[in-house]
Amino acid sequence: QLQLVESGGDLVQPGGSLRLSCTGSGSAFQYYDIGWFRQAPGKEREGVSCISDGGHSTNYHDSVKGRFAISRDDTENTVYLQMNNLKPEDTAVYYCTAVDRPCSELRTAGTLHSWGQGTQVTVSS
Repeated sequence: QLQLVESGGDLVQPGGSLRLSCTGSGSAFQYYDIGWFRQAPGKEREGVSCISDGGHSTNYHDSVKGRFAISRDDTENTVYLQMNNLKPEDTAVYYCTAVDRPCSELRTAGTLHSWGQGTQVTVSS
């Protein structure tokens, strides 16, 4: 089972930027498609972005297209989520996980293993 740890969440003003990191252990990390998800209070968890093994393909929720960028560095066992032009509606706990289906199916994807603790992102003035 792939163990992942999220970090990088913070309080930021609208229009600001953050970079989240998702770090895993083990040599198998590179073979997994990794997704970022978020859950706001009172809402269901939703897929935000996903990157395939090798980084050959990516996918984004419509609400973050053009503002968020996902990338991976398999030498560091890390997937990044660069978030720009943040909006109050981006406020949520962000989770990363190995996904249980191809990144093209992000809308219905879930965790292949388990959810971690997440990292809190708060966008507020």
